[in-house]
Amino acid sequence: MKPTYENGNQPVRSTDVTIIGAGPIGIELAAALKRQGVNYLHLEARQIGYTISWWPRNTEFFSTTERIELAGVPIPNTRQSRTTGEEYLAYLRSLVEQLDLQIQTYEPVTKIETVEGGFLLHTRARGREFTYFSKKVVLATGNMHAPNLLDIPGEDLPHVSHYFTDPHLYFRKHLLIVGGRNSAAEAALRCWRAGSQVSISYRRADFDAQVIKHWILPDLKTQIELGNIGYYPLTVPVEITPEHVVLEHVESGARQEVPADFVLLATGFRADMSLFEMAGVRLLGDERAPEYNPETMETNVSGLYVAGTAAAGSQKSYTLFIENTHVHVGRIVQALTGRWPEKLGTIQSRQYDLSLEEIQAN
Repeated sequence: MKPTYENGNQPVRSTDVTIIGAGPIGIELAAALKRQGVNYLHLEARQIGYTISWWPRNTEFFSTTERIELAGVPIPNTRQSRTTGEEYLAYLRSLVEQLDLQIQTYEPVTKIETVEGGFLLHTRARGREFTYFSKKVVLATGNMHAPNLLDIPGEDLPHVSHYFTDPHLYFRKHLLIVGGRNSAAEAALRCWRAGSQVSISYRRADFDAQVIKHWILPDLKTQIELGNIGYYPLTVPVEITPEHVVLEHVESGARQEVPADFVLLATGFRADMSLFEMAGVRLLGDERAPEYNPETMETNVSGLYVAGTAAAGSQKSYTLFIENTHVHVGRIVQALTGRWPEKLGTIQSRQYDLSLEEIQAN
């Protein structure tokens, strides 16, 4: 049902549950609620699967295909290997079409108010403002809203980016990549193989095998040993100029200039927790993770739930992914309807009904 503006601040629609966010877990939750006949509204600030849409071309998921399938619907797989971002977006579109899920995209929630009996949600779309009343709200807003900035001179120069889109852009150019986690490692190899002269600056002495895909790390180390990819361990950038980057050694403080036509800052991303704050959710620790009941996913604000990676706030060390947050959907649906979803992922749904400690242990 599309909203039509009504007079004053009267809600254009009242609903039992509103899902905010249409990433994979938000979509799976919508499918589960629809199958159980729940009256719900689904709002998304951009397009479905937005975060995945700015992945580099042909990037494969770390998780195997069956672990990222949703709502009991398999992902068609002609290569018998991991799914790429492009394939997954096509899968999400197909899933929404097959199940006829109504998602109001490009309608960001600008304000959330706690009122008697539920919440008022204020949104903006096509230059107009709308208000909805919802008895319950689920925030499935993800945790990659914006990049972590270094706040150094030159970070805003046009040849500097926090987003890796296509290795072709760096053909026959000097590229300095800052960072040492999986995205930096994968970008370095792909850009080198696309004809770029690549170097990496990393604040640690060595890479962590726990955070880099197991088939990428040996390749990266080999290319560094052969001299094909430059490596500046224990360094951080302190200034970026149009011609070079000034790196500082984290122990000695010594500085050096590294030529760079382009700079890719693979420094991670942060979550937007503003809606949680507006609603009065307590945010815990440096990562500002919302306080919630792990059995129901309900936050400290009665009637407001969290699903997906947003439950971990801005993850510095990743513990929540698509594959281990299907359980959030089950717990929320169980709490709202008294019934566990019949279809969750494509693995036996009750297999997901694990504690966070059990999930991490497996």
